[in-house]
Amino acid sequence: MRPINPNFIQVRKIFTRFVVLALVAVVVYSCDKKSDASGADASSTGGEASSDLKIAFVHTDSVINKYDFFKKKSEEITEKGKKLDLDLQARAKGFEQEVAMFQQTGGSLTQNQIRAKQDELMQKEQNLISYRNNLMQELSTDESKLLNDVYEQVQEYMKEYAKEKGIDLILSHTRGGAIWYATDAIDVTKSVTEGLNKKYNANPAAAEAKATATDSIPKN
Repeated sequence: MRPINPNFIQVRKIFTRFVVLALVAVVVYSCDKKSDASGADASSTGGEASSDLKIAFVHTDSVINKYDFFKKKSEEITEKGKKLDLDLQARAKGFEQEVAMFQQTGGSLTQNQIRAKQDELMQKEQNLISYRNNLMQELSTDESKLLNDVYEQVQEYMKEYAKEKGIDLILSHTRGGAIWYATDAIDVTKSVTEGLNKKYNANPAAAEAKATATDSIPKN
């Protein structure tokens, strides 16, 4: 019986929608530039040219991995996985010992007793496999919930940050994403991470309560 190998959390999965946003941003930014160029004549005759969008970006993986709420919950899931793994190993060892005992003493049993014991061991093995699968599913559910909670919290803070800084659009920069290059001048990763952690550490209970509330919402 192989021990549980908890899945590593893949942060990028919860930010797929950011890729779409990035593509939209490129189009909007290009259109804005074209609008400035085509509106040059109007500007020279007294009209006002449209103002440029204020754009920033964050290294998504860095923000998430350095977010204190994410780090805390990730550690809790890891510890839970270790405990479940130990429990599973103990059960598996007990089963293996029972099988070994049966192999040693089976010769003294009748055919009916042997068949009954074999059926019993087969059922126990199936129960052990089901138990292992349930544990793995439980950990997977915990990870998915954490990613969803983090996504919601980061998205909420991004709105506050953008409003405070007067930013029109914040893009997500991930390896293999839609953004291949962006100047460091618009990189707000550090600022966002510091602000996100400051907000969380000022009231950790609020983040915990919101995560619990999100988990209790019935899903259609």
